[in-house]
Amino acid sequence: MNFANRFARPAVHALAASKIREVANAGMGRPDLLAFWFGEPDQVTPDFICQEAITSLQAGETFYTHNLGIPELRQALATYSSRLHQACSPEQIAVTNSGMNAIAIVQQALIDPGDRVVVITPVWPNLVEGPKILGAKVCSVALDFSPAGWTLDLQRLLDALTPATRLLIVNSPNNPTGWTMPREQQQTVLEHCRQRGIWILADDAYERLYFEAAGGCAPTFLDIAGPTDRVVSINTFSKSWQMTGWRLGWITAPADLVPDLAKLIEFNASCAPAFVQRAGVVAVSRGEAAVASFVARLKAGRDFLIPALNALPQVQAVAPPGAMYAFFRVDGISDSLSFCKRLATEFDLGLAPGAAFGPEGEGFIRWCFAASETSLGQGIARLKTGLAAAR
Repeated sequence: MNFANRFARPAVHALAASKIREVANAGMGRPDLLAFWFGEPDQVTPDFICQEAITSLQAGETFYTHNLGIPELRQALATYSSRLHQACSPEQIAVTNSGMNAIAIVQQALIDPGDRVVVITPVWPNLVEGPKILGAKVCSVALDFSPAGWTLDLQRLLDALTPATRLLIVNSPNNPTGWTMPREQQQTVLEHCRQRGIWILADDAYERLYFEAAGGCAPTFLDIAGPTDRVVSINTFSKSWQMTGWRLGWITAPADLVPDLAKLIEFNASCAPAFVQRAGVVAVSRGEAAVASFVARLKAGRDFLIPALNALPQVQAVAPPGAMYAFFRVDGISDSLSFCKRLATEFDLGLAPGAAFGPEGEGFIRWCFAASETSLGQGIARLKTGLAAAR
């Protein structure tokens, strides 16, 4: 008997398992493997952030905190957001146990079974599978790939945003493509959604990892949304401050929605740990130099990797304007999952299959370039050998 069928809800049983994890599980434990499959750097969290957590622990801050986060972090995040975007108050901020948790909380708050949800793809699989857990019907609008990069057919998106749509999910800069929605498109989409009462969930995890504005930020809906607009932004400490293992994120939402988010935080995880939140305070308050240094390192990694990829036979790669990934096409590869498993188990190279990001990603591979030039160069050599063996 299939116990999954017997005990799991049909919506859960039907979820697509992570193909990134499938590849990683096949290759983990290999001593010489170069891992570029996850969205995290090969460097540890900056020391000043770690030290703040240590200080908090030594002070005995090991108890529960407020559901919405400690006041110091909510204020720091409001100040941070106000500096980058429009004015924001702590009453609009909810602290969560990771950006992934923030997405789940917002989806639980906004989605009913049968609701129509539109997602721009290819995209990180959690954004597509999460609404399905709640019984939503997910409609994908695919980006287009050309030698000029990834672009959105705006009219195709607007046509998909019917009055029957409950929620639009936009990840920009996008994981895996690096595509970033231009301000003009954001304004058109926001007005379209206003007229139809459609919520916008903006996944802004990579807003600071943007190479087109020195020291700045990618365009976001937070720059243009009014206080009563149905716009919710989620963010994370994982990317900009290199804190993937800390599991700390936040939600910026209309103030009237936040009390309900507090209930969901209570019923999901209760609260984020105090010592992790203390680290978050110093990250957003004193971390600009660290962010700038990380972005510069990412840009250097991107500018090394993209030409090296394009020098390989079969490969087409375009420099992304944001995020931390090269999402490149490999001619002749129709099963990216099998190919990436083979790269991991035979050539000690850990990359993420394009199929993990939806059917639109098949034939592509994602490579996280948050690594040293030496490691990236070694990876290129292994990919070249793997491509030759696949021909």
